[in-house]
Amino acid sequence: MRTPLKASAAAATTMLVLCSLSACGGDSGDGQVKIMVGGLDKVIYMPAMLTQKLGYFEAEGLDVQLLTEPAGVQATTSLVSGDVQGVVGFYDHTLDLQVKGKAVESVVQLSHTSGEVEVVSNAAAEEIKSPKDFSGKKLGVTGLGSSTDFLTKYLAVKNGVPTEKITPVAVGAGQTFISALQQNSIQAGMTTDPTVTQILDKKVGKILVDMRTPEGSQEALGGPYPSSSLYMNTSWVNDNKETVQKLANAFVKTLKWMNSHSPEEIAAKMPADYAQGGEKLYAEAIRSTLPMFTTDGVMPKDGPETVERVLKAFNPNLKDAKVDLSKTYTTEFVEKAG
Repeated sequence: MRTPLKASAAAATTMLVLCSLSACGGDSGDGQVKIMVGGLDKVIYMPAMLTQKLGYFEAEGLDVQLLTEPAGVQATTSLVSGDVQGVVGFYDHTLDLQVKGKAVESVVQLSHTSGEVEVVSNAAAEEIKSPKDFSGKKLGVTGLGSSTDFLTKYLAVKNGVPTEKITPVAVGAGQTFISALQQNSIQAGMTTDPTVTQILDKKVGKILVDMRTPEGSQEALGGPYPSSSLYMNTSWVNDNKETVQKLANAFVKTLKWMNSHSPEEIAAKMPADYAQGGEKLYAEAIRSTLPMFTTDGVMPKDGPETVERVLKAFNPNLKDAKVDLSKTYTTEFVEKAG
């Protein structure tokens, strides 16, 4: 089996350019699959690398190569261009792509909440006590057009702040996000674990809105918010059902494994360099984020409707568009895997 590739966006792009379109985007009868992840070391996308480490892809006869981009929006670009067969990223991109004429669907729903956290820097904590105070502020997101960008705009609009009154700033995750908070390049921002846990440990900022649990998602977004998923071009899914079923089998095995093992046991399976704040802190980051994951890969009831409502609140492309939610996901493969 190939060694999973953890590369910078530039390195990943170079590799994809060298890869022929027929090999990257065509039929995968040989079991070779390229999956782009919107940040391999993010805990919200942990099932991708964990499935590789547990050997479940290999057990299904698959040769899966994991690539990484700093934000889901860049991962989506790779999928639409045919450079990869799948993306582990946020489900909400499937709705955004549908209104742009692209048929993409979630085939394994890894989570039922966003796993995102809005943090505020210590320096700005007195003036930003809730999203109602976002007006005139620079707010960190992983990338412009990313799901963190989507959710930041929703929190603003929901709390009476027009999107033109805020300034989203692309700061990635990890140390670049933390540095932006420290240097006041942003006053607040949306990120995930392990970045959140590191921010709290370093006492750089405080939690403003926590959407890592179903309760937090309900309070902030009004319902379940299916986020991390394996999504693919619908045409490729239809042409490669056997391969997609094997992928679903592998991911569902991982979700069940995660549900029956401790954060420390999960952390021990992951690459050592993912625990940049130390093993104990990394295990704590996993513990905080575990409530977001499904145990069966099935789309949560009313989840797509919540996502549509959130996106239509601020996205002019979606506001008056008719979205066929039934075409943005399928449970065909995870139901057989279960």
